[in-house]
Amino acid sequence: MFLYITWDASPEIFSVGPITLRWYGMMFALGFLLGFMMVRRMFLRDGAPESWLDYCFYFLIAGTVLGARLGHILFYQWDYYSSHPEDILKIWEGGLASHGGVIGVVTALWLFSKFVSKQSFFWISDKVAAPIALVGAMIRFGNLMNSEIVGTPSDAPWAFLFVNARPAILAEVPRHPVQLYESISYLAVFGLLLWLYWNTELRKRPGFLTGLWFALIFGFRFIWEFFKSQQGGFAAEGALQTGQWLSVPLVALGLGLMAYAYSRKPRETAVKGLGGKG
Repeated sequence: MFLYITWDASPEIFSVGPITLRWYGMMFALGFLLGFMMVRRMFLRDGAPESWLDYCFYFLIAGTVLGARLGHILFYQWDYYSSHPEDILKIWEGGLASHGGVIGVVTALWLFSKFVSKQSFFWISDKVAAPIALVGAMIRFGNLMNSEIVGTPSDAPWAFLFVNARPAILAEVPRHPVQLYESISYLAVFGLLLWLYWNTELRKRPGFLTGLWFALIFGFRFIWEFFKSQQGGFAAEGALQTGQWLSVPLVALGLGLMAYAYSRKPRETAVKGLGGKG
């Protein structure tokens, strides 16, 4: 008999009448709140109007949720939702895909750059790279509390028996707590990106931190998919998972952005004419 951890955590923190506070929602909101505070400091350093910050996060929240929902529908459960379009808006029932969320975030940042800041796309994407990694780490912790996206069977002493996993067959044997693996990885990426932004000149190479985010986040995602139970999608059984196929071009994009950014001359990040510190 091998050791394992019995995981029967409730996805709910508390309920008062019809109001229920869930771990997933709280971690999602807390991640955005902490990100808001961090990006505010970056805006102040560059002399950007604080009013831009409100618009930025409105765009980001909308882009994240809409993109993640559409990504789940298109990449993972198109067969179901194409036959049940009335369920598309039922986000509270679950179903958000991080690759779709990235598409939504990129679209949101492009719209913000074009219509609000009038700065380059990388001016804002390099700033939000670290906070978005933090949001990703907190969302994966929310997945852990929901006992979802569970790992493959494992006899490691840190394996989790996900008592509340669905379908019930996933609760029969201990599994890799892959949500924790991802969460810790993304937390490390967050720490690295934040340190590089504040302590090096890499923030003056537009696109480098954005590229590093893509390379590291989706590099880790590719690795940890090997430890996940089958998540569905278009991947054939026994081959790479859908999440891995979607991650490969994003890692390549990240490496390309890093090379491009490093080949160009550094430049100041301050908003011209608004008194930034660079």
